[in-house]
Amino acid sequence: MSLDPLAILTAFGLIFLAELPDKTMFASLAMGTRMRPLYVWFGTSTAFIVHVAIAIGAGSLIGLLPDWIVKLVSAALFAFGAFMLLRSGSGDEDEETETKTVTGFWPVYSTAFMAVFISEWGDLTQITTANLAASNGTWSTAIGSAAALMSVSALALLAGRFIATRVPLKTVQRIGGLCMLGLAIWSVTEIFVG
Repeated sequence: MSLDPLAILTAFGLIFLAELPDKTMFASLAMGTRMRPLYVWFGTSTAFIVHVAIAIGAGSLIGLLPDWIVKLVSAALFAFGAFMLLRSGSGDEDEETETKTVTGFWPVYSTAFMAVFISEWGDLTQITTANLAASNGTWSTAIGSAAALMSVSALALLAGRFIATRVPLKTVQRIGGLCMLGLAIWSVTEIFVG
């Protein structure tokens, strides 16, 4: 097992930026206002780790293909991610949530786990993680992606209100989209150069 610090940082940066304006951050914030934040974080973190494992497995399968095909698939996935981030940004979707208070470790943990586990299927961060795993190595990508997802959840629980009211999420989406667009171009360039 070899860890590449640059691959870890790349995965962390991309996944962090892609997840920051995501509905899961707001779900964590909402759950944290009615439930014990540490229990919520354990639940969301476990769900994120399961999704990273699934994405890494998919990326490993993609990695068995010839190198030029992997780079072409990576470029297409990064371009898709860039498109999704750059075209989104309305941020006006207000999801109504129940006001029922959940207490106790297992009920809070289960609620947080299921909320994230269900909502993250096919999410941009899962697709990006699979893509990165195919080209940057599984363990490095897994560590960077899981750390980013868990960090966003913790950030939402600790400082979510501040971020939601003061940092324009559209700006974060644009930065993430431009980063992904740059990686798409880089992946296509590698087909012809490398």
